Amino acid sequence: MEKEEKKVESIEKEENNKKADEMIELKKQIESQKVQIEESEDRLKRVAAEFDNYKKRSAKERDGLYNSLIADIVSNFLPIIDNLEKAVEAETKDEEYKKGIELVLKQFKDVLASKGVTEIETVGQTFDPELHEAVSSIPDATKGEKEIVQEYRKGYKIGDRVIRHSMVVVAN
Repeated sequence: MEKEEKKVESIEKEENNKKADEMIELKKQIESQKVQIEESEDRLKRVAAEFDNYKKRSAKERDGLYNSLIADIVSNFLPIIDNLEKAVEAETKDEEYKKGIELVLKQFKDVLASKGVTEIETVGQTFDPELHEAVSSIPDATKGEKEIVQEYRKGYKIGDRVIRHSMVVVAN
């Protein structure tokens, strides 16, 4: 009986060893799969981040292209707007004619504003070479350093992009 008990014990040990080996193997497989899952999650996060960056970059490029096209078109109309502004300032006896010109000028400016085009502020502002083009300088003790005192031609911009620089006279 002892032999049989020893055989049973040895068989049980072998089975336990096999089960232990199988458990170790399963644990290794689980760890390997966990690593693969983590790597896959990391790749997925990177791809998602790259796609998000792509969408942002595409939107920015699209906006830049749109602003560039609008700027090119508007730059062709600016001399017309300049002439309409001169016509409004001119003396005339026909007030209805003058009102008509003012309405056309207002329509032009409304269309520009609807497309995001704004006039560059000048008189009273500090000279900024990014926005203004100085055509002359005058000494004036009552004005600040590089203060704009007169505007010869209006400048326009769309967003941060300058369509046409303002032509100005700068003090001091």
